Amino acid sequence: MSLNYFELFGLEPIFNIELAALESNFRKIQSESHPDRFVTAPAAEKLSAMQQATLANEAYLSLKNPANRAKYLLELQGITAISETNTAMPTDFLMQQMEWREATEDAVSAKDVDALDSLLAEIRADAKSLQESLVSLLDVQKDYAAATDATRKLIFIDKVSEDINRAIEQIDI
Repeated sequence: MSLNYFELFGLEPIFNIELAALESNFRKIQSESHPDRFVTAPAAEKLSAMQQATLANEAYLSLKNPANRAKYLLELQGITAISETNTAMPTDFLMQQMEWREATEDAVSAKDVDALDSLLAEIRADAKSLQESLVSLLDVQKDYAAATDATRKLIFIDKVSEDINRAIEQIDI
């Protein structure tokens, strides 16, 4: 029987997790499964420790990121937030995406880092609002349909944020 990511770290399966507890429990598992502790151990124990460390890394990265955590919680409910058959987004969010992309392209063309920083701050504010909504949708209301929509938006916002950060790095070079 395999543990889900929350069970692995001894956390309640909710969106609003204590990040300090996640970090602490991750470090503990990493310490317990560190390869140096298994130098003289039989091959099966070494393999088991390596698998535990790999699982802990994967689980930590998934739960640490709010979008990935929401996606994982939905998967535990049998819902695939990102699928090829479910690509529909609300019209207002599609318009917002287009505005962000155009603003990014304009700022990159003008090599305007301040405009990109401002856009990034705006996008992060929207991401924070979505995260607050996800606490209610996933942890309180159990409204998985609305949580799926919010999660998809948050995943998109993460991608746009990454694109903007890359653009800023390229301009700063």
